[in-house]
Amino acid sequence: MRITRVLSAAMLMLGLAVAPAVADSSPSPSASEDGGAPTEAGTSFRTATEIEQGQTATAGASTGDFLYWSFPADAGQRPTVKATVKLPDTHAAETWQIDVYDGLRRRQSCQSGAQTRTAAADAASAELTCVLRTVRAWSEPWGNDPLPGTYYIRLTAVDVPTSDLGLPVDAEVRVDAKDIGGSAAVDGALAEPLVPGAGAASQGDDESTDEALLASLEPSDGWASGWWSDRWVWTAIGGVLAALAGIGGYALTRGSGRPSRVPPGA
Repeated sequence: MRITRVLSAAMLMLGLAVAPAVADSSPSPSASEDGGAPTEAGTSFRTATEIEQGQTATAGASTGDFLYWSFPADAGQRPTVKATVKLPDTHAAETWQIDVYDGLRRRQSCQSGAQTRTAAADAASAELTCVLRTVRAWSEPWGNDPLPGTYYIRLTAVDVPTSDLGLPVDAEVRVDAKDIGGSAAVDGALAEPLVPGAGAASQGDDESTDEALLASLEPSDGWASGWWSDRWVWTAIGGVLAALAGIGGYALTRGSGRPSRVPPGA
């Protein structure tokens, strides 16, 4: 009976340890459900249009333009950037490319996806995808690992025929992220995320107004919000299994050590 009560208590502790992980693993709805999503893009890093994860941003542009967006990504996330370029009815073969840069403006390599796509002559659209490496909480100074902070998207056409320069196009960009969990956790953290500060824009001859020229967005529940990971769950499971093994060993040892009773009259 005592062992049964101990086992019940251990299972209850395991359930309490697993419950927060189950709650955190449920997908969170989009903050805006595309409501109020940006309808224009910036033309440089400093004027990049901010978008939230889960938003579909659109922009009208001309072939040959450089289009920039920015988005926040936190530790443990693996962002996927998707872009669709709707081309005019008549055009030559065009090659479009999407690049992603971190808060230090270091170009980040794509783990998978078609980062560059060549649209055949008169094709209706070109679709591009860049799956980044998992964002790490900490890295060596000389490393090029993706770190928490602002990320920049640059979409442009490369090797454009002269006849296509200036043709109107419509672009769509969306960023989604997968939470990798404890398998990507590291023993370290940045003091601050790589988020460029706001600059000051001068307006008029005598007046100066502070404007947010660089990224100001952050995850909905704050930076480094993913402190909880399934590593805690596995640690709790290991502790419970160790306790059960100890209890079982104690019970077996105590049972085997009792003297056998001799029936009366033997």
